[in-house]
Amino acid sequence: QVQLVESGGDLVQPGGSLRLSCAASGFTLDSYTIGWFRRAPGKEREGVACIDSSDGSPYYADSVSGRFTISRDNAKNTVYLQVKDLKPTDTALYYCAAEARLVCPRQDYSHSDQEYWGQGTQVTVSS
Repeated sequence: QVQLVESGGDLVQPGGSLRLSCAASGFTLDSYTIGWFRRAPGKEREGVACIDSSDGSPYYADSVSGRFTISRDNAKNTVYLQVKDLKPTDTALYYCAAEARLVCPRQDYSHSDQEYWGQGTQVTVSS
């Protein structure tokens, strides 16, 4: 059974940090681009980061560039999203997703098709 399971979400204060994990089972990640999306209440889904399967190059949305870092550990079949300097506007349900391609779309990533989705992990930034 194919699954993506996120973990690591929490309630943190502004300026705080978290590491989100996306663990895959039922397939191997190394042939997939893996991305992180988020959806805040009342807002559209936003694709915030993606990592290429070809060479591990990352893509970041402008809203998180410089604060979020995506990485993958193919041996553990897991992708991570290190988030720092969190802001209240980062509050959202964070999902990971996988698509069998070499390179993440750099245009309109938020609306890109994905083959597999996780259920999400909640990140809440509040004082």
